[in-house]
Amino acid sequence: MKIEIWSDYMCPFCYIGKRRFEEALELFPNKDNVEVIYRSFELNPNEARDTDLTTYDSLAQKYGMSVQEAKSMTENVVAQARTVGLNYNFDVVKPTNSFDAHRLTHYAAEQGKAKEITERLFSAYFEDGEHVGSPEVLVRLAEEVGIDALQAQEVVAGSAYAEEVRRDEKEGAELGIQGVPFFVIDRKYGISGAQPLQVFTDALTQAWSESQPLKVFGGTDDALCTDDSCVMPDKEK
Repeated sequence: MKIEIWSDYMCPFCYIGKRRFEEALELFPNKDNVEVIYRSFELNPNEARDTDLTTYDSLAQKYGMSVQEAKSMTENVVAQARTVGLNYNFDVVKPTNSFDAHRLTHYAAEQGKAKEITERLFSAYFEDGEHVGSPEVLVRLAEEVGIDALQAQEVVAGSAYAEEVRRDEKEGAELGIQGVPFFVIDRKYGISGAQPLQVFTDALTQAWSESQPLKVFGGTDDALCTDDSCVMPDKEK
């Protein structure tokens, strides 16, 4: 069973949703047969890589509110994050462009490190106040999860995996994804938002049951008819 997760590193609910999904997957009896793929989505592709604005400044400008109102708005998000063991600190969050982080994630996936770099980037942004748009920071974070620093530097400094990011975004749009996080199971089921644990659990269970072949009870010589003949059961059975 394949699960694709569209998300953005600038999205607070994406990290919360990731945690809830992971908890559901850990409880899922068939978790070893589930493939998880991280897909790219940019909430604000026009965001500058370097800015002096704080998160509160950005929210205030975006929603036409005061900085204090923006700060109050984040309090509910911080509380929700705590319920899944995350310690958001919007006082130190550094708004930036996420495109290079997504490119790095595609490279990490080729190295078998998609899960690790995704987790590290989210934590670095929301908990540690790291500038995850900075090439130097991206290379260091990649090295922390076991990716070769020189290779990561080459990726970040160039334009590698840009097409992969755009392809993810295009596929997401074709699927009708307008917000993140968005979880797609076998391209049949979609889960929008950081849903409660039970929603993920139910979706995994239902999708798995529908993906399995029919289980047949009884032997091959039981009473049945085909186009060619009828099989009579052994009376001694």
